[in-house]
Amino acid sequence: MNKLWVKLFAISLLVVVLISGCTSNNTGNDKGNANAGKEADGQKNTAASDTDTTKPATWIADRKIKGLVFMGTDDYTEDMNPEVKAKIKELTGVDFEIQIMKADHSIDGLVAGLASGDLPDFIAFYLNNSGRPEMPVVLKAAREGMFTDLAPLMKDTKVYSKYLQDGFLPLDTQFGVMFRPEFNGSAYFAHMNINREGGYTGGVPLIGGPFIRKDIAEALNVDPRTITTTDQLYDLAKKIKAGNFKDKNGKDVTPIGPGYWGGHEIGRLFQDLEWGADDQRIMQSKDGQILHEAETPYALKRVDFVKKLLSEKLLQPEFFTMDESRATEGALNGSWAIIADMHSMQDFEQDGHYLPLGPLNNVDSPYQMKVDFKSGYSAWAIPTTTENPEDIMKFADFLASRTGKLLWKYGLEGRDYTLDADGNPLVKQEVIDLKAKDPNEAKKLGFDGVGNSWGNILGSTDNDNTADFGEDQWGDKLNQGKSKGAKVIADYWNWADKRKNAEVIDAYTPTSFLGEFANGTELKAAFDNYNDSLVQAYYSKSEDDAKKILDNALKQLRAAGLDDYLKLVGQKNADPKTKVKF
Repeated sequence: MNKLWVKLFAISLLVVVLISGCTSNNTGNDKGNANAGKEADGQKNTAASDTDTTKPATWIADRKIKGLVFMGTDDYTEDMNPEVKAKIKELTGVDFEIQIMKADHSIDGLVAGLASGDLPDFIAFYLNNSGRPEMPVVLKAAREGMFTDLAPLMKDTKVYSKYLQDGFLPLDTQFGVMFRPEFNGSAYFAHMNINREGGYTGGVPLIGGPFIRKDIAEALNVDPRTITTTDQLYDLAKKIKAGNFKDKNGKDVTPIGPGYWGGHEIGRLFQDLEWGADDQRIMQSKDGQILHEAETPYALKRVDFVKKLLSEKLLQPEFFTMDESRATEGALNGSWAIIADMHSMQDFEQDGHYLPLGPLNNVDSPYQMKVDFKSGYSAWAIPTTTENPEDIMKFADFLASRTGKLLWKYGLEGRDYTLDADGNPLVKQEVIDLKAKDPNEAKKLGFDGVGNSWGNILGSTDNDNTADFGEDQWGDKLNQGKSKGAKVIADYWNWADKRKNAEVIDAYTPTSFLGEFANGTELKAAFDNYNDSLVQAYYSKSEDDAKKILDNALKQLRAAGLDDYLKLVGQKNADPKTKVKF
């Protein structure tokens, strides 16, 4: 982190307080047009410039576009391949560059960056939904006139103009993130990773949640799919402990280990003791009451259950706090008989030596798959200080086109892939082999398929990989991609039947309205305190101590306006434009 950012980071908490206190207009669907990319790549300009017919149709402007990304280096990279950069320049005239703001917490970097006022051509930040902590921060900045209105810039684009069509965006993206009623038709953020089709789940489904070692399940003669309650989970953990199973190093396994990515609360492992999603904890009861988990008996029930697991050494003692490297190492070594959270696309799992467990029932009903109509992830905005902001929109639209996606997803034709008879990319075997043998060297090739993610910041939207490229995941056509083992796992888990009976939802999360709630900042802090209090309660000495901790957390919630906020959630849920998913 450079000195400037160190200074900015140091003032971030103060700033938080200040902010809280205070071509053709082709709007049609371009899916499946496998030749579109070839046309744009090969043809000279007939429309981009009135005076220079030597430039390609994708030409935008001879300029530099620089972005500042307030997201982690695990998700994005600023190291671009020189040949890929040259291709971008050739096609668009743009010298593209991104810088990732490094901070312990991405939101701290975002707050500091906005406070500095020294912003490049665009910024990008996490934003799963309007309930993310980043939303009040960027909303405040938009209200103060820091961002350019994107709506008029989208009108003449090929892909982003879909954002202006009725029914393309999910409700939360349309009314909670982008076209908020208070902005009267203007939009100051572009919400990303919107699928082209509602309910799209990809060609090979990703199965996430708790997994159990296959050899242990078989040795105990247990079908992991029959574990649907925490009582059954407890009995299974006791059998595992009694079985004296060993990991790859000959050490005793822990019956239940943390998630693959590190210690934290994992709702799906305790699903029938969780009131609402573990990042929300707000749910509507069957009699219509909207309650926070702290107001229900389930918090204490879960505390009792976790304390029992800990006292009987069935749960890894650092389950909620272990760092990612140790948690991952334990998973790879088979040290956790049950990994509390992982998914079926992970490289180490492609031989299927872990099997999905459950799914566990909900707190008030049997399990049913729920699929978002569409959802978003991450967003970007253009500061009002940016010259010719229309160039940024045009460049984002280029990256969101099939030609752009082909470049940032698959790299360079000839070097990284060839085209099959349908015009779809066929990944070169040597690139797949390099990625398997030396991922870091492969990443230097500079595109998403080899783990170099720069293009999806502006270009990942209107997504339908199967329609655009003839495969759901990079390299699938050679049957060497990540999804080979995942397909086996999906079949084992009866994904198709669950998807057939799934509930498709287009709604807001319960915490999406904190940004418009008068005490939103105080209540968000109280929500965070409740989560911390839960972990304290898990490790408390007695049930009485745990109850005192949770009671104090509930007092703070109510002092911060919980009752009024839950009334607001109820009012929002009654409005068809702001339905809430519980």
